[in-house]
Amino acid sequence: QVQVVESGGAVVQPGGSLRLSCVVSGTIWMIYDMAWYHEAPGKQREWVATITNSGSTTYEDSVKGRFTISRNNAQKTAYLQMNRLKHEDTGVYSCYVEEGDPENKAGNWGRGTQLTVSS
Repeated sequence: QVQVVESGGAVVQPGGSLRLSCVVSGTIWMIYDMAWYHEAPGKQREWVATITNSGSTTYEDSVKGRFTISRNNAQKTAYLQMNRLKHEDTGVYSCYVEEGDPENKAGNWGRGTQLTVSS
């Protein structure tokens, strides 16, 4: 069974920085895409960024230039470095991991970690 656990959430002042982590454990054949999603209070969860197993990255427009997604394949970990944080970045950040063998990929979610941007 695969487990995805996020950490690093905190209360941060506007303009501040924070790094979130996403650790994958369990019986894993291979990890493909790893992605971060954001659920703001009262809103639906939305995609933030994705990193492929070869390191290619894509970002939602509102975070381009402020957030950086990275991963350590050996440690089965993904990171989200968030800079110049804004009030609207507040919410739960969840990690999505695609894993399995090439013929049978599965998606896995973590429970999320809370970020609050407040002065």
